[in-house]
Amino acid sequence: MKIENIKPFNGQHCETTATGTLLQQIGIDLSEPMLFGLGEGLGFIYWNMKTMDFPFIGGRIKPDLLTQNLARNLNLELTVKETSSQQKAWDQVKELLDDGQAVGLKMDCYHLEYFSNPFHFAGHYAAIYGYDDENAFLIDTRQQCGQVQTSLKSLARARAEKGPMASKNLYYTLRKTDIKFDLEKAIAAAIRNNAAEYLNPSITNISYKGILKTSIEIVKWFNTSKNIEGEFKQAAMLMEKAGTGGALFRNLYRDFLKESYELLQLDPLKSGYEAFSEIAELWTNVSQLFEKVSQTKEIQYIHQASDILKEISGKEKRTMEILTTL
Repeated sequence: MKIENIKPFNGQHCETTATGTLLQQIGIDLSEPMLFGLGEGLGFIYWNMKTMDFPFIGGRIKPDLLTQNLARNLNLELTVKETSSQQKAWDQVKELLDDGQAVGLKMDCYHLEYFSNPFHFAGHYAAIYGYDDENAFLIDTRQQCGQVQTSLKSLARARAEKGPMASKNLYYTLRKTDIKFDLEKAIAAAIRNNAAEYLNPSITNISYKGILKTSIEIVKWFNTSKNIEGEFKQAAMLMEKAGTGGALFRNLYRDFLKESYELLQLDPLKSGYEAFSEIAELWTNVSQLFEKVSQTKEIQYIHQASDILKEISGKEKRTMEILTTL
């Protein structure tokens, strides 16, 4: 069984791709940068736990929040459900599919059979649009080839996996309400909200404070790492290529601000776009330096990356302050 005439969203980031597919099914067709921006998606986190192989550097807000923000800003009805029962979790999704409703799933991509280089990450999203006796048919990112399939057994494992960022077989749907959205007002509200959240971090390892902290922590990481080559290579890949849209999501936010300026013609948006154009290049420089670290094991590249991170922290803080004036 497959939902007929499903239009796959062609995206680079997993949550915007899954949610974008659900939106297109209900007649809302927006660009990926616009979805990321309306979801108030820009953020930062440096996360290091003893149970982790190496620190995680993330450039967006917490998993699940992006779609919640997007639904609020577009006046949509978002239904999110979790259950510890794998059978119940599948039965509920199957019922929605049988009714012609595409469904967003949150999973650990390690178990998905179409991933050529599987790794544990339990904050991965895809949209499911069909199934047969053995397989599930999903829509994933451009990097994962869009329309893909995986066995029902592997899907169950992916949905039920535990660990950082995991949920209990989480799935979600989106529906229109009687209240239509005003895109221009939604854009301005989303930017102000994202900027305010960014400028008021609750702890020092997130937002611009987290970037500044990371500039110090990566030196400690280098000095204590048991696998410099593997860890910094993986970190560089996650920052630049693994569904971030490049430059740790800054390319997506840059393009969102450009699209917003073209629509609203407000000076803070132009300033923000120009600033994030520079900031995105700096993030790419950091990932390139991480690559050099993995290749050479030379600490000089860590110190160069540290200096750039200090610069990024200040630039992002100043730019978000400008965007609060919308």
